[in-house]
Amino acid sequence: MSSPPEMNQIQFDNYREDRAAEAAATALPVRKRRSLIPWLFLLLLLSIAALVAYELHTAHYQSTEISKYARNLTYQLREGPTDQVVYPVAGPFDQRLGYSKLPKFLPRLTQNNFQIERQAQFSPQMHFYSQLGFFPPYREKAQAGLLIGDCRNEELFSFAHPQRVYQHPAEVPALVRDSLLFIENRKLLTSPPRANPAVDWPRFMMAAVSQVGKVLNLEGQSAGGSTLATQIEKYRHSPQGLTRNFTDKFLQMVSGSVRAYRYGADTSLSRHEIVLDYLNSVPLSSAPAFGEVHGVGDALWAWFGTDFGRFNQVMRAPLTEQNLKLKGLALRQVLALMIAQRRPSYYLLQGHDDLEQLTDSHLRVLANARVVDKAIADAALAQRLVFKGGKAPVLKLSAQELKGINVARGRLGNLLNQQLYDLDRLDLTAKVALHNELQQKVSQYLNNLASPAFAEKVGLLGERLLSADSTGQVTYSFTLFERTPSGNRVRVQTDNTDQPFDLNEQSKLELGSTAKLRVLTTYLEIIAELHDAFAEELPENLLNLEIAPNDQLTRWAAQYMAHTTDRDLSKMLDAALQRTYSASPHERFFTGGGSQVFGNFQKKDDAKVATVLQSLQESLNLPFVRLMRDIVAYSSSYQTAGSSSQLLKNDNDPRREEYLRKFVDKEGTTFLSRFWRKYQKKTEAERLDMFFEGLKQTPDRLAAVHRYLLPESDFAVFSAFLQQRLPEENLTVKDIDELYNKYGPGKFSLPDQGYIARVHPLELWLLSYLQKNPEASFQDAVDNSKEQRQQVYRWLFKTSNKSARDTRVRIMLEVEAFLDIHQRWKKLGYPFDFLVPSLGTALGSSGDRPAALAELIGIIQNGGLRLPTVRVDALHFAAGTPYETQLRYQPAAPERVMKAEVAQALKHALSMVVADGSARRLQGAFLNGDQSAMAIGGKTGTGDNKVATQVIRGKTVAATKVSRTATFVFYLGENYFGTLTAFVPGKSAENFSFTSALPLQVLKGMAPLLTPYLQQPELCQ
Repeated sequence: MSSPPEMNQIQFDNYREDRAAEAAATALPVRKRRSLIPWLFLLLLLSIAALVAYELHTAHYQSTEISKYARNLTYQLREGPTDQVVYPVAGPFDQRLGYSKLPKFLPRLTQNNFQIERQAQFSPQMHFYSQLGFFPPYREKAQAGLLIGDCRNEELFSFAHPQRVYQHPAEVPALVRDSLLFIENRKLLTSPPRANPAVDWPRFMMAAVSQVGKVLNLEGQSAGGSTLATQIEKYRHSPQGLTRNFTDKFLQMVSGSVRAYRYGADTSLSRHEIVLDYLNSVPLSSAPAFGEVHGVGDALWAWFGTDFGRFNQVMRAPLTEQNLKLKGLALRQVLALMIAQRRPSYYLLQGHDDLEQLTDSHLRVLANARVVDKAIADAALAQRLVFKGGKAPVLKLSAQELKGINVARGRLGNLLNQQLYDLDRLDLTAKVALHNELQQKVSQYLNNLASPAFAEKVGLLGERLLSADSTGQVTYSFTLFERTPSGNRVRVQTDNTDQPFDLNEQSKLELGSTAKLRVLTTYLEIIAELHDAFAEELPENLLNLEIAPNDQLTRWAAQYMAHTTDRDLSKMLDAALQRTYSASPHERFFTGGGSQVFGNFQKKDDAKVATVLQSLQESLNLPFVRLMRDIVAYSSSYQTAGSSSQLLKNDNDPRREEYLRKFVDKEGTTFLSRFWRKYQKKTEAERLDMFFEGLKQTPDRLAAVHRYLLPESDFAVFSAFLQQRLPEENLTVKDIDELYNKYGPGKFSLPDQGYIARVHPLELWLLSYLQKNPEASFQDAVDNSKEQRQQVYRWLFKTSNKSARDTRVRIMLEVEAFLDIHQRWKKLGYPFDFLVPSLGTALGSSGDRPAALAELIGIIQNGGLRLPTVRVDALHFAAGTPYETQLRYQPAAPERVMKAEVAQALKHALSMVVADGSARRLQGAFLNGDQSAMAIGGKTGTGDNKVATQVIRGKTVAATKVSRTATFVFYLGENYFGTLTAFVPGKSAENFSFTSALPLQVLKGMAPLLTPYLQQPELCQ
């Protein structure tokens, strides 16, 4: 039965019938369904492109994010030091301004008692940012340099580099600005407000493509991608001012971007600052007689001799027929400098023709682009560059102003270990101790002394003074210190020369009788030592002491303490000043390895028997020679621990050998230690020079030590050495040959070598050892000298001739005694590393320095305390920058180097020199505010520095003066002390016979000038 038709059409969900044929016959065409993904991807690309285009045009997003980040890159000035700072390393500007040197400056300054009071501290974000190598964003200085203020904060010196700058963008002539931007960064000032001036993406991409082409060796012109902003970062902060690799470029771009957005998202102000900074700081090589050149202002002067003010006046003036040529020349010059910055050393020093051609081509381009008026361009094209650079600025100051400035700069240079050229360019403000006003007045006074009329007015003409035709040949040097609670401050340090040499602190002069002050100081210190040693002893014990026959000081002290009922030290010192000595010159003194005689300044003094105090007052020579002999005897006496004179005590003692062995080992080590300290931290050449300078210059002595210390030297070297050291000896080749062979290696033992040279043998040995072992330590020297230490002293008992032995003993004892005396003097500021082992040292033969004598006076003035000498009070580095650091001098605690009683006795003795002695002409010259006489004391000294003109076997039989010196070292009132020195250098010294009366009279003439200042409670209020 067939189904109904309707049933045949019924379909079920789970049933499918093949109706392909039917569908093919009846169905309409069906379209394929397409994917939307390509369209979405295209839309994304278009969106990104639009976003990038929008960002490239507006810099909206980078400006928002970078400015937000830059706000956290901050620093703040905090109390005390900080470690939250990252110093720059290699940027040329950071080095010049001293920022990269601060890690060296600060430890050096703290070692010299400077303390950091305030220092800039980086924020955590700034610290992290800088550690990554980026350059901190801050407003960098157009000019910076050294500024020095005196003790009252009045300007003493200022230097700004560069000298010529634009202070504000509005000052830049439009023609200069537009020309620069057309050449280097055309859209810098016309970009949207938020634009990033550090990155010009089209130029950057072209530069990147050109660099890839260079790597692939593809032909084509290299393109530069640097903007003005990145160029500034490069030449200021990148190593050597160069872009060495991609890392450098990346650091420059990021740093420049962050710096541009430090004010916020709008970079308009930053972009104008970029133009200003570039023109002010672009490096343009180094010009002869000028130095480093930065910025177009200095460059115009340094390379073309063009005045910067006149240049700007011409460039700003409306164009006229009259100024057309001037405008053309000015444009040509500044355009040449803009071009030259690419290769400044080549274009500005060698490639002048190439620079001319490039300038011409740029002028044509600028004219065609209508950046420059065609008439001005034609006027510029018609001219040529003339290189006639201006010199570096010379300080237009008087001689007296320059003296204080040079003193202060010299001090700062030494303190920071900087040459003056580099020092002047540091971003540094310093406060020094000098009183500028008084410094200038004293300098003017000293300069006026060259005038015969002025010299006569102040009383410098007369016997033992000057003649009217000689006043201009004398150099005067003056130093004044003020004692303050925290140190001795140098208020005046000047002279009447225009030379940098400082007579006070850089000289070695025979200052004659000023040495008597040192001798007297040593004498009273010894008396104080003996007082302490005998203070608790019973009189009978003191009277039965075993004392060396020639130890007069110990004998006198024992006798005094045994008989006095009052053992007060001050009274013993007063008594010691009343001990007497003969002034007779009729005695031969065995000293310095031979027999010598001495004389007094005036023959009328020869018959005197004077007290020690009188001898100081009247500056008698022979009493001080004899006093020095007693000091030498004391220093080598039985009571002096470790003295080699113990070896003579008992030759027959059976325990002598064991005692000798132990003693010699200790004794030798002690002296070896002294010589080690003398020569440590010195080069081989410095050691030898120091040793030879301290040696009496005779052929035998020089030959012996040269052959011992330099045994490998051939005859030619040996001959040159002797001829250099003994130019007046007229040694023949035969003489030199005999000496060369006589003192050859191994000819003499070490003790004999020391005897011949009249030096301690262990000093010779140590020098020889250091020649061969320059890196050795002191312990190495001790370990390697055991045999030599025994050998040095054993010879004393193996000489068969007792007289010869005793002579050697006396020489050795004197050498050792002067080593002890030198240690005493050194403790009180003696500036040199050795004393001549001769009694003549009491009269100045070992030399001295005025400043060192002033230090001794300061110790006496301060009651036996050494206060630090303060020359620089405060330093302020990098003000207003992330590296700002403020330091102040914090003096060390006063050091007791002399008993107060000794200082008081010395001060009284010095006052007597003025009251009734060689400085009596100063009586009443200085007054207090109440018109009473100001306390004053001091010591005079006169010395001739001579060179031998005829020497016979080591003895000078004729000599020529090479200088004459007279000095007065003094204290004034309770708080001031100093020195005044008169000095005549050169052969003209033969024509002068002035004595210390000259500096005394100069100081007396200065009294009206100084007194108003000295009467003030504090000089620098």
